[in-house]
Amino acid sequence: MTGCAKKQEVEKIEIDTSNYITENVKITSADDALKRLKDGSKRFKDNNSQHINVTSERRDQLKDGQSPYAIVVSCSDSRTTPETVFNTGLGEIFDIRLAGNVVDDDALGSIEYGVDHLGSPLIVVMGHKKCGAVTAAYDNVTKGTEVHGNVESIVEKIKPSAEKAASIDEAIHLNINNVINEISNDDIIKKAIADGKVKIVGAYYSFDGTFTFQ
Repeated sequence: MTGCAKKQEVEKIEIDTSNYITENVKITSADDALKRLKDGSKRFKDNNSQHINVTSERRDQLKDGQSPYAIVVSCSDSRTTPETVFNTGLGEIFDIRLAGNVVDDDALGSIEYGVDHLGSPLIVVMGHKKCGAVTAAYDNVTKGTEVHGNVESIVEKIKPSAEKAASIDEAIHLNINNVINEISNDDIIKKAIADGKVKIVGAYYSFDGTFTFQ
């Protein structure tokens, strides 16, 4: 065809929204928050994920504010998106993501905000199988493998876990515990835990959809 662009024909696909669920979620206890996450993760694992809280009605509910019931500190890994693996929707999870599920001052400030200003009753530190950042730290410790650029600062945070581990998987679990300890010793979070306002738990995610909670 010369002198003009070929017009593309786009097939219009009708989306069935009859199974979309909108809930005005108001969860104030850590136990209820954890149960909702566990229920969602089971749906995800069983291939029964629902379209929850992704509608215009839900967006309208959130236009004046948010009350997420869980703060999830997780790895940046594209295979572990918390909203997907916990089958949640808008306004439910306050998401903190850095490679290796580590925390720095900015991440801690974000967690403080979630607890102190948004009233989230639950913090979940979520590690996962075959974490690349933990593997890099473990290889650095056991094989002397070099890391470059700003990745080095992430590896340095994970190395204390890698140094005590006999395997990468053990290092992943130890790293979850170390991050929990670091968050728990933050002054604002420590007070919130002591006052019974927030609970912190660990979670390990396998790529088959299974979660193990600590």
